[in-house]
Amino acid sequence: MIWAVAGCASNADTTAERNSGQTAANNDVSALNWQVPFFTYTNQDGETFGFQDLKGKIWLTDFIFTRCPNICPPMTANMLKIQNALKQAGMEAEIVSFSVDPEYDQPEKLKEFAKNYGADLNSWHFVTGYSFEEIQKLVKDTFKGAVSRQEGPSPDVPVLVNHPSQFYLVDQNGKVVKFYDGLRPDAGQIVNDIKVLQEGK
Repeated sequence: MIWAVAGCASNADTTAERNSGQTAANNDVSALNWQVPFFTYTNQDGETFGFQDLKGKIWLTDFIFTRCPNICPPMTANMLKIQNALKQAGMEAEIVSFSVDPEYDQPEKLKEFAKNYGADLNSWHFVTGYSFEEIQKLVKDTFKGAVSRQEGPSPDVPVLVNHPSQFYLVDQNGKVVKFYDGLRPDAGQIVNDIKVLQEGK
């Protein structure tokens, strides 16, 4: 099963668990044909960014928002560790972090968030420029998870967004092949999985 929506609140969604039949120990979903659709959105620099920019590339993706009070900070710190591990291994892979709070997460917010974590924006793209309903649909249809909103606990955090806590590995053809626990990822395993894709095995 995929416990795909740990999210930023306490409730968990089981849609992906029912649909995938996968477990965290068996995270290979390459046979399930989770194909990322064509998209054109906006990155942290306010520039157009989309599927065409990732064509023929291997990429990791996750779902975050800059006002997230709990799981997004460790997820982003963990993704940075993976980016650094890839550099140390002399390997190339793109990283795409989609905001699940797109109305608030305008490019300047995403850029500030990225800089706070030391993300290398040459290969890590923070994405917005769509409606909340669009990102809900992308997560549901492609990644078999769910995104939902609820009132936040304070004026500083007025909105909480439940969203997947996984990292997803996408191959050169835009197909999701594996997922990982974004709160406890094994960077070495992810680097090795990317190497396997690069070698065409």
